[in-house]
Amino acid sequence: LDTPEIEFGGLSVVGMDSDVVLAKFDLDFGFVDTYDDEGAPAGLVGGLTYATALFDAAGVQRLTDGLLRILRAVTADSELPVGDIDLLGVGERELVLREWNGSAAPVLSSTLDSLFVDQVVATPDAVALVGESETLTYREFDSRVNAVARHLIGLGVGVESRVVLAMRRSVDQVIAMYAVVRAGGAYVPVDPDQPAERIGYVIDIADPLLVLVDAGADLAFGRDVVEVSGIDQADGRSVTDADRIGVLGPENTAYVLFTSGSTGRPKGVAVTHAAAVNQLVSMQSEYRLDEQDSVLQKTPATFDASVWEFFWPLQTGARLVLAGADGHRDPQYLARVLVEQSVTTVQFVPSMLPMVMAALPESGTPALRRMFAGGEPLPVAVAAEFGRVTGARVHNLYGPTEAAMQVTRREVTDADVSIVPIGGPVAGTKVFVLDSRLRPVPVGVPGELYLAGVQLARGYESRSDLTAERFVANPFGGGERMYRTGDLARWTSAGELEFLGRTDFQVKLHGLRIELGEVEAALAEHPSVRAAAAAVVATAAGLHLVGYVTAAEGVDVDVAEVTSVAADRLPAYMVPSRVLVLEAFPVNSSGKLDRKALPVPVFEAAEFRAPVTEAEQVVAA
Repeated sequence: LDTPEIEFGGLSVVGMDSDVVLAKFDLDFGFVDTYDDEGAPAGLVGGLTYATALFDAAGVQRLTDGLLRILRAVTADSELPVGDIDLLGVGERELVLREWNGSAAPVLSSTLDSLFVDQVVATPDAVALVGESETLTYREFDSRVNAVARHLIGLGVGVESRVVLAMRRSVDQVIAMYAVVRAGGAYVPVDPDQPAERIGYVIDIADPLLVLVDAGADLAFGRDVVEVSGIDQADGRSVTDADRIGVLGPENTAYVLFTSGSTGRPKGVAVTHAAAVNQLVSMQSEYRLDEQDSVLQKTPATFDASVWEFFWPLQTGARLVLAGADGHRDPQYLARVLVEQSVTTVQFVPSMLPMVMAALPESGTPALRRMFAGGEPLPVAVAAEFGRVTGARVHNLYGPTEAAMQVTRREVTDADVSIVPIGGPVAGTKVFVLDSRLRPVPVGVPGELYLAGVQLARGYESRSDLTAERFVANPFGGGERMYRTGDLARWTSAGELEFLGRTDFQVKLHGLRIELGEVEAALAEHPSVRAAAAAVVATAAGLHLVGYVTAAEGVDVDVAEVTSVAADRLPAYMVPSRVLVLEAFPVNSSGKLDRKALPVPVFEAAEFRAPVTEAEQVVAA
């Protein structure tokens, strides 16, 4: 760059370039005016210095390209609103919309039932189901499913019928689930231990033909109630479309799961066979279960993560091992089952992993080959420790109930740094990270995550208003829908998605915005901390940001040290005012961290010292 030379009474001053070896700021843009030979302005020349610990060259190049697009746009049209400027170049748009998106899924004519029937033919004498008191082969299990399905058809259950399963985890529950699907209906699981008002609301919305219950259940739902164990299971002849009330196909509803709603009332998500089958076929293509595998079924049937536990193993010749009715809550029990039943495949929410690892015997889990995590952000340290302790490969899965189990996946690697990315989309699914105008955002920029493809649910049961609000037109596909997840995400330069939390997960304290995940990550960096959580809680002393930690095995947590480490990594307003050490985190019925059940700290006043200076007196007053 030519710079003018300036004379000051015999002192010549001329600009010169200097190599910068240390970035003083995260990003440092510098601009210099240039002039032509006539002294007229000739534009700006700029440079950018960046901290290499925070940015890489490719990311900085994208930032620079975006800035140039903005500058060119506003100088070409000074009336152009900034929000109308497209920050994506043609190449980047192609990446995020197509190259990094899901491949096309094969067109499948299968249903959940037909995939299972095929496996019965292939391995009739292999062990299919292992309960606490009985074991069934594929042939035996299929026969009992046929008998219950025939009974349900005789009671009027047909294609698109809703049948509520008010049953605890048991062999009978699995038989009932498969029988409803075989009869052509859609199963609607409810937890019989939930409040009667909630169960009643679910039944009113689902409008089931029948309610299936455990033996001796004393439940009054105002519907026809059937005890599964009381059904005569002698007639195990195969059920086909000739027996069903209607022809069962991929487009029919397989199950309806009720999830908590923003309005305070649960909403039922109706999922088709096509959506569920695509997910299971995708999992089998990638992870390959076979007759040597055992899958632990521990997730309550009311949660979508349970679906693959119930159906995937019995479509592949593997064994389905049932945990006890409340076994999913007990780390000691789960650790024992993993070893005793030679379980090869299991899933956990990340907050459960430290407790399970602590309960494992010294011999470990020699059979365990794969562990799937989901439902919460997966810390790299926890995932790596689980892989080291068990020898299993750890996979991070993501997917809302509205999109058939999991729609993205990622195996944990040694290159992961803090939180494991949720990866890329499975076949048949497309993911979009969009701004408030439904336009794709650049790589590295947070946006709301939208999903499209075959795995989308039909919508919300009997709630067309909620369906229209969350399932919207896809501007990137001909006539398709996409689901608005409400989750924040961003693309990495490697073409993977990072989960950043909910669009409503941010909290404010004293007018300052706080990301709880960042606070938790800082607390968890101390070596004495096994797991961390944070929340803004109302105490007798007002609102406080509180940290919660559990101790690593064999060590004590020094709260002052943990707070000091957090203070070194966080702005002052994000450092918890109190850190509590818990033996274990409270979890809800799905095994996830229950933030509402975290204890409220008690703040005790220190010894009173009367104000002395004028300023102290003003503050005290």
